[in-house]
Amino acid sequence: MATREHDAAHAETVPDKLLGLLNLLVIDDDPTQRMLIAGAAEKAGYSVTQAASCAEGIALVREQSFDCITLDLMLDDGDGADVMRAMADARYSGPMIVISGMNSERRRASRALARSLGMDLLQSFPKPIDLAALRISLANLRSNVAGLPIVHSWGEVCGPRFDDR
Repeated sequence: MATREHDAAHAETVPDKLLGLLNLLVIDDDPTQRMLIAGAAEKAGYSVTQAASCAEGIALVREQSFDCITLDLMLDDGDGADVMRAMADARYSGPMIVISGMNSERRRASRALARSLGMDLLQSFPKPIDLAALRISLANLRSNVAGLPIVHSWGEVCGPRFDDR
């Protein structure tokens, strides 16, 4: 019996070791938005760091490594474009998701800027954010990194590491 319990416990930890948590940086000056985005990301298997300003986001990008970054384009102390340029200077090569209340034209311009800086703008969402769509986008990214299939069902994410949530 002890062997079965050990095997079951070991089987549950194997996906965690294979996948691990991906690191996400959320840059948004609105505390409610940061909380909502962080909650969706955690459900999709991410460890989340939050930044409330351009300056804080830029400092974190320079100091730490992130697997993905969500970015608001209009922050109290600057523009998301400033953060994108700092990300490029720090040689950030992971994907980015823009979540902004700006119109679709400005979000398209951010995609062009990201492309010109050699960065991958994975998705652009308007505010208020569709949390199910964000969670699915993050889960897809995570499955691509891990090379494993993920199943989506009504905005929920299933698969290794998601079944326990």
